[in-house]
Amino acid sequence: MGCRTEKRLCSPLCCAKRFAEKKVASARLYVTAHGVYQIWINGQRVGEDCLTPGWTVYPKRLQYQTYDVTGRLQPGANAMGAILGDGWYRGQFGWGVEKPFYGKKLALLCQLHIRYADGSETWTLSDGSWKATAAGPIRMSDIYHGETYDARMEIPAWASPAFDDVPWKHVAVANYGYQNLVGLESVPVRRIQELQPVRIFRTPDHTLVADMGQNMVGWVRLRVQGPAGAHIRLRHAEVLDKSGNLYTDNLRGAKQEINYTLRGGAEEVYEPHFAFMGFRYVAVDGYPGELKPEHLTGVVVHSAMTPTGAFECSHPLINQLQHNIQWGQKGNFVDVPTDCPQRDERLGWTGDAQVFSRTAAFNMDVAAFFTKWLKDVAADQKPDGSIPFVIPDVLNPLGSTAGASPQAGATLA
Repeated sequence: MGCRTEKRLCSPLCCAKRFAEKKVASARLYVTAHGVYQIWINGQRVGEDCLTPGWTVYPKRLQYQTYDVTGRLQPGANAMGAILGDGWYRGQFGWGVEKPFYGKKLALLCQLHIRYADGSETWTLSDGSWKATAAGPIRMSDIYHGETYDARMEIPAWASPAFDDVPWKHVAVANYGYQNLVGLESVPVRRIQELQPVRIFRTPDHTLVADMGQNMVGWVRLRVQGPAGAHIRLRHAEVLDKSGNLYTDNLRGAKQEINYTLRGGAEEVYEPHFAFMGFRYVAVDGYPGELKPEHLTGVVVHSAMTPTGAFECSHPLINQLQHNIQWGQKGNFVDVPTDCPQRDERLGWTGDAQVFSRTAAFNMDVAAFFTKWLKDVAADQKPDGSIPFVIPDVLNPLGSTAGASPQAGATLA
């Protein structure tokens, strides 16, 4: 059972209840979504994971995350809230794949289990008491295309107990089966490291570009101060062309673009919520004032695998090769082992994964990462025993949706 909406925008939704009337001994939050989510309690985001619940063969295997939120609850009134985005569930895939592939409606499914000091317990569930709005600042969010964010539309304290949600609408409740739910099996995707631009320059066609000094996957944290309504566009690319201008032809249909509209007033700090880019160069259009290196920070994002092996020798070119291999793994291990992190593909090609698996295991602890993905390989294996080219099998319209049990979740949008 859960809550749902159907609009294309990322939807904040929240539930305010008095669900901590007595002294709390422990509290666990279990949550998943059709789409990607961020969840909040009393105005603070829960967890550090990105792009949850991750990408699996959703009709057969939908992961949920578990969070210890004991310290997040307060006596009396408490509030939970969530933001949903298309992610892999309702976003675009590859080339020529009909969108959306899995479903048209986003969904949230969560339950908060509280144990009190006196031994009693309560459950707070995603149900028809939740309310939602499509009036938030995230106007568009897509794995390939980036994010459009209007800071003028931010809703202060939207996930706090005192927030007035009277204008919001009650969500629709959807009933699905729960047989496809599985606990988190892989390591989460997280912010792993940060890079600062090594230079800011003008290209021959007069585009203002920041060079991060390294081909990376993730996004840019933007710092800016300027008038309300000012618009900044960030375009991401891996290389420059032979003339020294930004080269994006290799992206094919993927825009990899951030559009940010300023709230105005004090300094604003922004990071995308539900998109990631593969890039080294960032073209910056519309920045008010002089763009300096401290205004942009590259946030490197990938599955949080522990490094296990290192290699260094006396030959600088071989050392550079190893450096490139490690960064290639960081960029292509974002919940699934992909072929590339930038263009309109980013799919789990089985051939690429099997060729690279030994090297991947030398560099990092990939046991949990591959365990989760190989279960999706088994879920999408064909009746004759053959394996699709990509896992999850989104190149086959009957692939990752065929023979599936109903999906658990609550839909919103």
